[in-house]
Amino acid sequence: MFNDHQRASELDQIEREAVSWVQKLLTGEVTAEDAQALRQWRARSPAHMAAFARASDTWRKAGAAGRVLRDQGGELAVGLAQVAERQQAMTRRAWIGGGTAVALVAAGYSAVRPPLGLWPSVAELRADYRTETGEQRAVMLAGDVSINMNTQTSIVVQDRGLAADRLELIAGEASFATTIHLARQLVVIAGDGETRTQSGRFDVRRLPNAGGEMTSVTCFAGAVQVAYFADTAELGPGQQLRYGVAGFGEVTAIDFESASNWRRGVVVFRGTPLADAVEEINRYRRGRIVITSSALAKKQISGRFKIDEMANVLARLQEAFGAQVRALPGGIVLLS
Repeated sequence: MFNDHQRASELDQIEREAVSWVQKLLTGEVTAEDAQALRQWRARSPAHMAAFARASDTWRKAGAAGRVLRDQGGELAVGLAQVAERQQAMTRRAWIGGGTAVALVAAGYSAVRPPLGLWPSVAELRADYRTETGEQRAVMLAGDVSINMNTQTSIVVQDRGLAADRLELIAGEASFATTIHLARQLVVIAGDGETRTQSGRFDVRRLPNAGGEMTSVTCFAGAVQVAYFADTAELGPGQQLRYGVAGFGEVTAIDFESASNWRRGVVVFRGTPLADAVEEINRYRRGRIVITSSALAKKQISGRFKIDEMANVLARLQEAFGAQVRALPGGIVLLS
């Protein structure tokens, strides 16, 4: 039998381990073996599962609090810091009693759809091809389909048959190209849409945004057909189309150079609101930058950033905008 002191000590240790797991996940350096180890750790007891749910929820609330307070013009730096510091003061009441069932559901959800996208989902970890934060990778399939993957990208090979090669973009951004006129089709699935070609080069980008997930398809050569539920469209070189929760968009013209900057290892901003620029920058560096000032978020940024030098981006932002920088646990950085 444990006495009260032993129970408290054990729960404190579980809490510390839960926070350590979340901080590891925040780095983005998570392997399939790590994911399996986390599943085993969570399965050890209801207390372990609830502890992980609480630690994950802390960071989810940090992001939600940031958006609300910034919209209201409040002191976001104070609000986020208070949320983050709750890691050190989690009460044991959260791990036991009537809230356990809710915590178990939250634990399972956060493992599938991580809060704020701060670590790869289970689906991403199980992908056939995957890039880490800041990594880019080239893949050749059977000599006739080439893939260039941008950072934080996961792709599953669904089928390679006589009629079609079917690939699924789970998350991220990739360029697909056929090296010859295929007798079969190349089909790329992203969300609820499909992009098809027998001879072409196109990019597909599938990322969350403020209103939900959005997918964009950009054609650079040949012709591609895009289908989203009952809607279809054909794209030629220099054309782009978006689909997602907002529906099926219009075909628009794009600038070739701007649309392909990432394949040259650079990110370019031209009069981009800092809030949008930071969302893009967060894809290429460890941790997460959060803007805590509504005025700062609206300021515009122009510049050229090398993808392999994103670790130094904070110094450039601080110099350009005179921003204050505050570091929190887990790689979270507040800009105000």
